Amino acid sequence: MKEFGLSKKERIKSKKEFGVVYSKGKTIYSFNRELKATYYFESNSELPGVKCAFAVYKKSGKAFWRNRVKRLLRESYRLNKHTLVQKCISQNRFLLLIFSLNSIDQKKKNKINLKDILPGAVDLLNQIESSL
Repeated sequence: MKEFGLSKKERIKSKKEFGVVYSKGKTIYSFNRELKATYYFESNSELPGVKCAFAVYKKSGKAFWRNRVKRLLRESYRLNKHTLVQKCISQNRFLLLIFSLNSIDQKKKNKINLKDILPGAVDLLNQIESSL
């Protein structure tokens, strides 16, 4: 696994895993309440590590805008995941994590950049890391 990569094995894809996160998981918000993360972790897992997904509601904007937001969320996670992954592996925990928007939509921010998403994503990752 590359330190700054995001392979297919590191992504949540099954409906079962999404269901577990949304039913048993805990939701936290970034400092500016623009982003939210829902996460669920298992202790003493035989396969420690992190799996993540990025979700954007259809009502938040048109397809090209939603896809751009998902790309930006993936990039901000990819650049800052290394400490979270190392901590999960050292504590033998398996983390399922879903990033999504909370109060951003295309009407409020028609043009969105990495500098708009990155601080909130880093804050969410720090909150999750401190709760482990």
